Amino acid sequence: MTDLPMPRLRTPAPTSGALVDTFGRVARDLRVSLTDRCNLRCTYCMPEAGMPWLPKSTLLTDDELVRVIAVFVGLGVDQVRFTGGEPLLRPGLVGIVERVAALSPRPRIALTTTAVGLSRIAPALKAAGVDRVNISLDTIDRDEFRALTRRDRLPAVEDGLSAARDAGLTPVKVNAVAMRGINDRSLPDLLAWCVARGYELRFIEQMPLDADHAWTAEALVSREEILERLGSRFTLTALPASSRGSAPAELFLVDGGPSTVGVIASVSAPFCADCDRVRLTADGQVRNCLFSEVESDLRTPLREGASDAELAAVIRGEMWRKLSGHHIGADDFHQPDRSMSAIGG
Repeated sequence: MTDLPMPRLRTPAPTSGALVDTFGRVARDLRVSLTDRCNLRCTYCMPEAGMPWLPKSTLLTDDELVRVIAVFVGLGVDQVRFTGGEPLLRPGLVGIVERVAALSPRPRIALTTTAVGLSRIAPALKAAGVDRVNISLDTIDRDEFRALTRRDRLPAVEDGLSAARDAGLTPVKVNAVAMRGINDRSLPDLLAWCVARGYELRFIEQMPLDADHAWTAEALVSREEILERLGSRFTLTALPASSRGSAPAELFLVDGGPSTVGVIASVSAPFCADCDRVRLTADGQVRNCLFSEVESDLRTPLREGASDAELAAVIRGEMWRKLSGHHIGADDFHQPDRSMSAIGG
């Protein structure tokens, strides 16, 4: 994949049809943040003391969420991923999932979670309509986990992973952020642990989305370094690009398969040209990119009585102004004001 999208379309924003942008990309994957709160305090995401949480009155209600998601589905979105913060902290999560699963056409439904508390709710989420989960786990070393998340909750995460697998929320995918001086030397250990349990591991380059704005390119553990460290213990065989589609992970067979490992090189090998994502924040803002410096307000028109067609027009307008890429490393790059926990992964 390349970060060179097709030429920009020089036409006015469309008033019907799919969610296309000026480079011809079509948004089909909606990431919905249900809350900015989290039960961990990962160093690459938020300060130890937490952050000023969004006032409850600004969060979309369950009814508002389902209505907006229905508008997106009507615009061609066929996958809805619930994120946070931590989505399991959202009261009414199971009911929201049930109502989204009842939409026609039914979107695929996924969940990204820390897995803390998942062991109690995994069967209910499966019954409600969640198809699969992605679980954030950067290390299986308990001391490393405690230092990274500022919480001693690794056993709870392991229980959540097992519960997800047993409930049929498969494939269970594990997302791991590679961080220099923290877990970069234990990446092969995490892969071996996941392979033994049937989890699909995806390593992610650390992105400049931390609340402290402390990210530096010098500290980046790049795709090449991740593969080099994994290659010290495993034989990795690259799968053809056709197996990837619009997914962000470059996939490799581990020791001939069937297990795979993925690398999401958002910084060193961006895949912006194939991006099919759009985001809805917990407070009702539409974002066309994780790194966008602007967003479009849906909450205000929604609460002022806007029709579905008027909400769709706002969404189309936001997608139409999507840039060609995030431009990390360029002179004109600016880290967004919102951190990852407030945007939704």
